[in-house]
Amino acid sequence: MREEMFFAVSPLMIFPKTLGRFRVYIRQAGNFVLYAAENEQFTPRHRQKLHDAGVTEVYIRAEQRPDYDRYIEKHLPQILNDSGIPVEERAKVLYTAADAVVRDVFDTRLPKGLGKREYARVAGLVEKSLNFLAMDESLRRIAALASHDYSVHTHNVHVFVFTTAILNTMKADEYTQVQAGIGALLHDIGKTRIPGEILSKPGPLTPEERQVINTHPAKGMALCQEVPLTQTAAHCILMHHERMDGTGYPGGLPGDLIPPYVRALTVADIYDALTTNRAYAEAMPPFQALRLMRDEMIEALDPDAFKRLVMILSGANMV
Repeated sequence: MREEMFFAVSPLMIFPKTLGRFRVYIRQAGNFVLYAAENEQFTPRHRQKLHDAGVTEVYIRAEQRPDYDRYIEKHLPQILNDSGIPVEERAKVLYTAADAVVRDVFDTRLPKGLGKREYARVAGLVEKSLNFLAMDESLRRIAALASHDYSVHTHNVHVFVFTTAILNTMKADEYTQVQAGIGALLHDIGKTRIPGEILSKPGPLTPEERQVINTHPAKGMALCQEVPLTQTAAHCILMHHERMDGTGYPGGLPGDLIPPYVRALTVADIYDALTTNRAYAEAMPPFQALRLMRDEMIEALDPDAFKRLVMILSGANMV
């Protein structure tokens, strides 16, 4: 079987006591060998054997990726929320899941020219951000978000990638990038307190529903009271819907009161929302999304952050 017929995942992402509707392979002497069949329960003994053999990647057939994605969506929240699993182990699982989303962004949504060096830099920022969040309360919050709406969780990781890429071109220091990254990973956490029928409504929201949605930044801050956030991360959660022209929420702040790292996150947030399939709209192609942002939203956005995103997406050697 050819290599392109498979994709690699960490053994950490095959959870004990769960069933997957996909086959798991290992690589031996250049060949892909079946290790676990569909609907075979993966046990701690399976994982220990792989660990003892020094196996760091297992493989799944490419045509079974949708089954694997559904498996992660179903089981990741319960793994993160299981207090019987050591916090360090759950944090490692969260990092591995987030890293897979980052890899997908680099493979499918960013120019190939960014290369392995930039991927390694962003993956390192993700790891440092998640190390900061490696506490039981933080993991419970992220588990609740993934359980409430997994697409919001993956959106947060996408926004992390785009935000830190923009900040890197601004020569922001690593501390700011990590803390803004933490804010990006949590920026929509307040949506766990928004009814699912509003989040997934296929048509336009009523004014009353829009008012409910607009409470999610403040709800996010309230949920994170037990998480020792820095001011930078807290600003990202509370202010990511503020706009340069003062038309945003919850505070209607003008641009000079919105920190640069929040402005970068706002541009990243809007771009990812426009280029991702949502209940109420299909994904736009990148060029169309950027043109909409330029033609209809530019007064509300930081023009420098927007220009930097355009340059990154065009493959310019900025990062």
